[in-house]
Amino acid sequence: MLLYLIILFYGIVLGSFYNVVGLRIPVNKSIVKPRSACPTCNHTLGPLELIPVLSYVFQRGKCRVCKTRISPLYPIMELLTGLLFVAAPLIMGWTSELWVAWTLISLFIIITVSDLAYMLIPDKILLFFAGLFLFEKLLLPLTPWWDSLLAAAIGFILLLLISIVSRGGMGGGDIKLYALIGFVVGTKLVLLSFFLATLIGAVVGIIGIVVGLLERKKPIPFGPFIAIGTLLAYFYGDIIIESYLQLMSNGF
Repeated sequence: MLLYLIILFYGIVLGSFYNVVGLRIPVNKSIVKPRSACPTCNHTLGPLELIPVLSYVFQRGKCRVCKTRISPLYPIMELLTGLLFVAAPLIMGWTSELWVAWTLISLFIIITVSDLAYMLIPDKILLFFAGLFLFEKLLLPLTPWWDSLLAAAIGFILLLLISIVSRGGMGGGDIKLYALIGFVVGTKLVLLSFFLATLIGAVVGIIGIVVGLLERKKPIPFGPFIAIGTLLAYFYGDIIIESYLQLMSNGF
């Protein structure tokens, strides 16, 4: 239990940093300086105002100086990072592949923040994580190289074709992201990931339009759905595929 609490703590702290990366890299700002400040009154945040999750709760979601509402995206992504970091070993067990899982979670938290804020998945972020995944692939060859490279090509070409057919309905960042995802998870799971991401995105989009939260023909960021679909495929892909095949064999 103590170990999981430590992982939760470090995950939340990293989540706070990932918020900064996701919000600053797309607009070409340094992730080191200046220090975090209120975007409304430019009040530089003090140490107590930088405590992940808790500072948001203690300040009741408002800036201490100007009382402007603080986006709940900050504590949500911080807490989500911590919870996903804890979930990984609970689902996968304590294997060396955990490093890949934690790296994948880190990538998705950052690109989700970036995509929600700017509808953009920066090349700088993808290139940085491509280097990390390549290094991990050299140390942990979880799938054959040919499978990783084939899956990367499938992810890239599939999204590129959709972008061409939809005349720009799929962003360039999504296309490159799926090439990276394919390299990490392999051919079987990259296809499942895309199916789940599309399904979840469609359901959320329809519900959002029905309840009035989304507008028709207005683009929505696909990055968060890619993250959800890929993590579901990564953690539960074999179970999902086996369940589907079992249903098919039973005549459903």
